[in-house]
Order: sequence, then structure tokens, then C-alpha cells
Amino acid sequence: MTLPQPRPGIMDIAPYIGGESKIPGVERVIKLASNEGALGPSPRAVLAYRAMAEDLHRYPDGACADLRAALGARWGLDPARIVCGAGSDELLGLLCRAYAGPGDEVLYSQHGFLMYPIAAKTAGATPVTAPEKNLTMDIDAMLAKVTERTKIVFVANPNNPTGTYVPIDEIKRLRAGLPQHVLLVIDAAYAEFVSRNDYAPGNDLVEAGSNTVVTRTFSKIYALGAVRLGWAYCPANVADVLNRVRNPFNVPAPAQVAGLAALKDDSFFALAKAHNDMWLPWLSDQLKALGLELTDSVGNFVLVRFPKTSGKDADQADKFLTSKGIIARKMGGYGLPDALRITIGRDDEMKAVVAAMTEFMQP
Repeated sequence: MTLPQPRPGIMDIAPYIGGESKIPGVERVIKLASNEGALGPSPRAVLAYRAMAEDLHRYPDGACADLRAALGARWGLDPARIVCGAGSDELLGLLCRAYAGPGDEVLYSQHGFLMYPIAAKTAGATPVTAPEKNLTMDIDAMLAKVTERTKIVFVANPNNPTGTYVPIDEIKRLRAGLPQHVLLVIDAAYAEFVSRNDYAPGNDLVEAGSNTVVTRTFSKIYALGAVRLGWAYCPANVADVLNRVRNPFNVPAPAQVAGLAALKDDSFFALAKAHNDMWLPWLSDQLKALGLELTDSVGNFVLVRFPKTSGKDADQADKFLTSKGIIARKMGGYGLPDALRITIGRDDEMKAVVAAMTEFMQP
């Protein structure tokens, strides 16, 4: 029997696998595998979400007008150039489908987000990687990989899973070195956590031309991963394209009202930022004191590299943490088999991680 056949290349896609959430036999799990917000969502967002229960029979506002207006007011952007999506993942995929296809190339950094090659292959395009320098995107290496077939360049800044970032002046140098027809997509999912003077998400680049997009998410500092809510700031021409290819009601009403409430809760946002500002350096210092190697992360997670010594490698560390009810993220899929990524969690969770790693690293 001849079965329906998918388009060539589809079966070459390795499905994205999210961080684990459960450990068999363990009632209280400390999940630090998915870079979720440590404090959970804003109480106002929870109330807004619950209030939608009586209106679940109504279609959502397909234009996300109120949310786009609030995003524009919050970040000083033109709401007409904001497009909302079911997580920024949806928007990354839509950009690939709209601007790349068979015979085209989609470029990203060596240890970039795994959704980039998935989105490229889904569109029929070829994903291409550029080597990094010290686990940080190398602008010259990226430019050297650009060919006449390059249609999209994805930049995660800060990068997941390394936590490193590139100053905005370097991003501008990348944009200046790319052909005008190449779409630069800056994935700024972790932008709200960064407190460096030389960092910016890239909104000015969007407004300066017609070939740069910045994507953002509510899944990280706003801790709304379950509702799937993201947005993109685009040139008018790209916003027009995205609004043509997205589904008409792609953002559910509960997600819209939860996002709107979270966006207006400045005090909870400040609390989440202050929590990360305290525990990110604390966890980094504690793990470094155990002799472990870490990148200088500016996100809400750390990338921890383990020695290849028998019994002390990343696989053994992961098994040990699991035995203590702690779930980290293995990094083999990102080409970093010697590393684990650990999300910044609550105070007690961070102390539990350090206690477990201290025990694990003992001779």
C-alpha cells in the first residue's frame, strides 16, 4: 500500500522536545529545565485569565488590538507594526514560511535555538550554522556564511542556551554587512532580563529600514508559557506579510487578557527582575566555587559545563540531580554534551541545586 508522502525534507526534521516536567515516583519536582519564570505569573494575569471562563464561546479579537496598543505604549513602539502570535515560536515559523523555501538558506549561530533549523526545514529551506567564539555569536563568522541563497538570518540575543549576548553595535554591524534582501530576525526572548548598557533588543533597526524584525515573548519574565503568547515588532511591509499568513484567530482570548494584565503589572515585573538579578549571580558564583565552568549569562538561566572525568560528567550530574528531584536540561541537542542548562528558580530551589551539586562534586 502506498501511503501519503510528506514533502521532501519533512522526515529529516528532528522534533523539538521540551524540558521534562516529571520524575517517576517523585511527588515534589523542582523543574529548572525550561527557563520558565521563577515566581510564576502576575496575580493580575491569573485573575484576568479566570475571568474569561464565561466567554469561551466567543472568538478572540483576531487583531489583538488592545494588547498591541498596550505593547506599543509600554515599549514606545507603533502598534500598527506589532504582530502577535501563539508564542514567538509561531512567528519564527511564519517568517520562514513567508520568506524562505526550497533552494534558500536560513542562517543562525552554532549553538542557537533549536527551533531555527526546524522552522527552516519546515519551509523547505536549508539551515546553515556559523561557528561561535567562546560560546558567543561571531559577527564576522556569520557574515562569512552569507551566500546568494541566504534569505533569513536568525539571531538569538541573548542566546539560548548559552546565555551570552552581543552588544547592539555589533548587531548593527551585522545588519550593515547583510544584503538588503536578507531578513534579519532578532529573537529577543530574554531581553527583559538584561541590564547591560551596551545591549538593546533592536527596535531602532526595525524602524530604520524594511528588513529587520524583533521577536519577543510572554513566556519568560512574564511567566505565561502555558498560554502561548509572543509578538513581533516589524517594518510595515513585514507586518503586512505576517498578517496575511497567520491564522485569523491565532491568539486565544484568555492569552490576550492575561498578557494585557501582566503587561500592566509593573510592580510584579520589577519583582521578577529583582529576583533574577539576585539569584543569577548567586547561583553562578556558587557553582563556579565548585570548580565548574559557566558562561557569563544575562538570561534567567546558567549554562554549566562539566569535566569529562568519569563519574563527574554532565550525564552523571543530570542523573544525580534527578535523584534529588531536580530537573535540569541536557544540552546534547545543542552540540554541548558536556553541559547542563539550569533555570533560575525560587530561593529554596536555588539552594537545593547548590546543595545537590556540592554533594555531587565531592571527591
